[in-house]
Amino acid sequence: MILRHVTVDSAEPYELARFWSAVTGWPLGDDDKPGDDEVLIEAPTPVPGLLFIRVPEAKTAKNRVHFDWMPDERTRDEEVDRLTALGAKLFEDHRTSDGLGWVTMQDPEGNEFCVERSTSERGL
Repeated sequence: MILRHVTVDSAEPYELARFWSAVTGWPLGDDDKPGDDEVLIEAPTPVPGLLFIRVPEAKTAKNRVHFDWMPDERTRDEEVDRLTALGAKLFEDHRTSDGLGWVTMQDPEGNEFCVERSTSERGL
């Protein structure tokens, strides 16, 4: 099997997809528009796309699954600053004084995700 999409429940799919499109640099689907109940962000092959689906209920608990992101063009801390400027919120700071660790953030609808050290910070 091939993982085609990761689906995220959302109150406002188009707005949340626009946030994640800005985060990733991946484009929204050509037919997606404000008010749609399903909005796709098209990831580069072979990465699965992100599909945002409108649901009536609000998020009430911690996500059972979340994204772990590793920046490839910025440091972890630069990426955290960029994401904050895009509308993400710092949720839990797991950075340590020796430069290790990660940051748990929330997207505009409160979904948790983590930002790890960058490829260059890992020596990759």
